[in-house]
Amino acid sequence: MRTKKNHLFVKKIIARDISWLSFNSRVLQEAADDNVPLKERIKFLGIFSNNLDEFYRVRVAALRKMIELGSKSKMHLELDPQKILYEIVEKVLQQQKEFERVWKEIIRELKKEKINIVNETKLTIAQKKFVLNYFNEEVRTSIVPLMIESLNQFPILNDKSIYLACTLAKKDNSIPQRFALVSVPVRSLSRFLILPSTNKEQFIILLEDVISFCLPNIFSFFGYDVFSSHIIKITRDAEIDIDNDVTGSLIQKIEKGLKNRKKGKPVRFVYDKDIDVSLLAYLVKRMGLSQKENLIPGGRIHNFKDFINFPASVFAKKSNRKKPFTHPQLQNVQSVTSVVMEKDVLLHFPYHSYNSVIDLLREAAIDPNVVSIKITCYRLATRSKIINALTNAVRNGKQVTAVLELRARFDEEANLEWKERLEEAGVKVLIGVPNFKVHAKLCLIKKRVKNITTHYGFVSTGNLNENTAQLYGDHCLLTSNRYIMADVNRVFNYLEDPAKKIDLLKACKILLVSPINMRRQLLFFINREIKIAKRKKYACIILKINSLSDNILIEKLYEAAKEGVEIKLIVRGICCMLTESKKIKNGIQAISIVDEYLEHARIMIFENNGKPSVYLSSADWMVRNIDHRIEVACPILEKKLQQQLIDIINIQLSDNTNARILNNEQDNIYVNPRNQKKIRSQIETYNYLMKQ
Repeated sequence: MRTKKNHLFVKKIIARDISWLSFNSRVLQEAADDNVPLKERIKFLGIFSNNLDEFYRVRVAALRKMIELGSKSKMHLELDPQKILYEIVEKVLQQQKEFERVWKEIIRELKKEKINIVNETKLTIAQKKFVLNYFNEEVRTSIVPLMIESLNQFPILNDKSIYLACTLAKKDNSIPQRFALVSVPVRSLSRFLILPSTNKEQFIILLEDVISFCLPNIFSFFGYDVFSSHIIKITRDAEIDIDNDVTGSLIQKIEKGLKNRKKGKPVRFVYDKDIDVSLLAYLVKRMGLSQKENLIPGGRIHNFKDFINFPASVFAKKSNRKKPFTHPQLQNVQSVTSVVMEKDVLLHFPYHSYNSVIDLLREAAIDPNVVSIKITCYRLATRSKIINALTNAVRNGKQVTAVLELRARFDEEANLEWKERLEEAGVKVLIGVPNFKVHAKLCLIKKRVKNITTHYGFVSTGNLNENTAQLYGDHCLLTSNRYIMADVNRVFNYLEDPAKKIDLLKACKILLVSPINMRRQLLFFINREIKIAKRKKYACIILKINSLSDNILIEKLYEAAKEGVEIKLIVRGICCMLTESKKIKNGIQAISIVDEYLEHARIMIFENNGKPSVYLSSADWMVRNIDHRIEVACPILEKKLQQQLIDIINIQLSDNTNARILNNEQDNIYVNPRNQKKIRSQIETYNYLMKQ
């Protein structure tokens, strides 16, 4: 066990990947919290597992590449990537032990509620018959067993799949032992099979255990009568190598990259720790793996991300999640558009209904005075109502432009499909900008009445995805403010012709736009607070972001804190800033909130001597967001809306139930209520908005 002094601090910066693992520990804490409903605890285990998969597919894969490059590689302020990797393995193994402890505890709690997860060895006679029938009717045709010893080339294992590694033998040893692989078909079948129940007890068996039970039906014709199986899983490098030439064959490059991703280099091999030793050795040898690929022993169950969708029907207690409600200014109105043309409306998801955004687009689609709609799309819902509104607008004669970011990680394939569908409907689709991902969340609607043109639309912190809007904490400004809309129009004009119209971004007067002026303006705002503090007046910076890792901005925050500027941080994920120092006059309040909803919003508040500058933004404080993406931060200009956002942020800063302190050790100590009233910010925010 490493001591606290050995943590990876370099030049007053915490290594990004180590900080990310600390964030995932907070997710695991939610699963461990017995105050959280059981179904939610299981969901958090699924989220933890999915997060870790993506971490290995992207970050660990990148570190491996850095190691291969050797001295040419400089990362994390010249920190040795090999040392980071060692630290990662150590922390992940610790987390895995905690994961298994929590899961065993949850299983015990499920049993108390008469919910039983059984495997193939615990079935009753009636259940055995049911499982066998299900296998023959639903599963058999979906599996293709592989006799791997007879294959000259070992099959390429999909990193999103789990496999049953099987040992086949004969009791009397009359035929040699053989090995086989069976891919568990979780894409076409549910991972969970609810079994016939008696005495009000519920029984669930996993799909892999259904297959394990039926191994004799698969392999017995070979003459075997002894079978064993254990789950294995491989994680591959998921980075798609695409050069910066967007003008030519970006689509072909992404399609090729998606194919290559399936063959990406292994970065982790996870297996059931009870697997047959000879089978494990055989798999490692045939797959060409070594300890460098992070061979990690685990329990029976892998790809726990599927447990995010653990069947809700088995629980007697149904979810008490609050339902979204319509913003009070948009309730019982004939038109969302008419309200937005008169005043700004600030929506707060998931408390407010996302239907208001969809209604705004639907109204634009059928309004005879609307000329055009322009919108950016980064991640969309599977059955997107946004897309339906856009295609309907085309049918009604509107000019519709959609900026689709084809390089949105893990959504590349979906966005390629959306591109084809939108173009078939007549939408003009833009597919990116050379060198930059388009991550801004914008919509611009152009309306012409009696030769007078007006613009309205929205700027958001979250994706245009009505599904995740029910789970993610985000903010969306519906506005017709002509100064904001003028800048939004400049951004879209640039996106339509980036090679020639870069000056349009430089001309933006209201919006902060990456990579043009956002860094400069953020430094200006911080310096302004420093000057105010030096005049012995109250100075304060409040940031709510997903990630804080940009070294230049962190250094400037250090400088501000040393000069007496009060710094308050709400950082959900990565926080590379050391928040404790004797040199800091007022200290830094830094917390992370992990709760029922994902805190996804980015908010910046600069006190400015009592005249606060308040911004909502699509950008985290990371180098990639500030320098390598098209991002937008938008000011909240109306005083009432400014105060509303400040109130919500103050509620979150007062959270003493689900907030963890982001100290230098990032050991996720909960904020101590200290005999005060317990405040759970997501509940308090809902109540605050209901009163509005």
